[in-house]
Amino acid sequence: MAEPDAAAAAESRADATGAPLLAEAPSDDFAAAAPQKNVASPALQGPGVDPSQMASDVASQVDPQRHFIRTAQAQFQVVDVYRTALAIEDEVAAQGGFVVGNEITSQVQRVLSRPLGQGKRLELTEYTLQGELTVRVPSERTQAFLRAVAAQMAFLDRRSFSARDAQFDLLRQQLARQRAQDEQQELGEAVQAGGKLGDKTDAIQSRGAARASRDEALIAQKEFEDRVAFSTITLSLHQDAHVRRTERVDVDAVFRDNGPGFFNRLRDALAIGWRGGLEVVIALAALWPLWLCVLALLLGWRRWRRKPAVG
Repeated sequence: MAEPDAAAAAESRADATGAPLLAEAPSDDFAAAAPQKNVASPALQGPGVDPSQMASDVASQVDPQRHFIRTAQAQFQVVDVYRTALAIEDEVAAQGGFVVGNEITSQVQRVLSRPLGQGKRLELTEYTLQGELTVRVPSERTQAFLRAVAAQMAFLDRRSFSARDAQFDLLRQQLARQRAQDEQQELGEAVQAGGKLGDKTDAIQSRGAARASRDEALIAQKEFEDRVAFSTITLSLHQDAHVRRTERVDVDAVFRDNGPGFFNRLRDALAIGWRGGLEVVIALAALWPLWLCVLALLLGWRRWRRKPAVG
């Protein structure tokens, strides 16, 4: 009885171990037969610009050992140029900056017109608006400002950022200022030391020139520090073409309707023709030598025709 039980147990274990293998085979066949999923196509970009498109390390990098002069340019399309310009100015104030320039121009693309009657004319004008803004914002707020401006964009045409390392230029300005101060101090000591009047006069004039050089060096340094502290951003914006519908006075129709009547025009035409005929007669009379020559030629030709032939 023990041997049949052992054989039965072995068969059951073999069935148990073989079942998973049989179960795996259909799964492999099913995986091979199943169609592969299509790769997701890129999504279409809707209106608006993602703030990340206006982000760059150029506008945000910080190095304690360096001084960057940051500039940025962007050209983009907007829904309304005037409203966007006002919104950008508000954002500049919120970031602690100021507006340097704001220029908006309209360009006429084409003009179509047709008469409406009663002395009126319909005029359709296609035009586009373009704006140019130049703003200054604190250098450390450049990135935040550009991200905020992205919310006003309908489509970004181009953008460019630059950060020029100006540490050596700043050092050059500082050294120039120090030289001017040292020169002025030395000249002051020379004046106090005494000497001839001519030498003092030259020293005073040289000291005045040194003061001017010191002031110019100080102004140049302050201007340079300002360019480092505030980035300069130029924004060019434009919008889709618009059509302006206006009704204007049809001047040609007004003159035509208020012009002289038929008989008056006929009388004027006859008078003009009569005067023109008189002018023609006068012009022909002025050519009387030519008519005499023509008459002489005609008489000679007639005499030659009447002459009898010889023999």
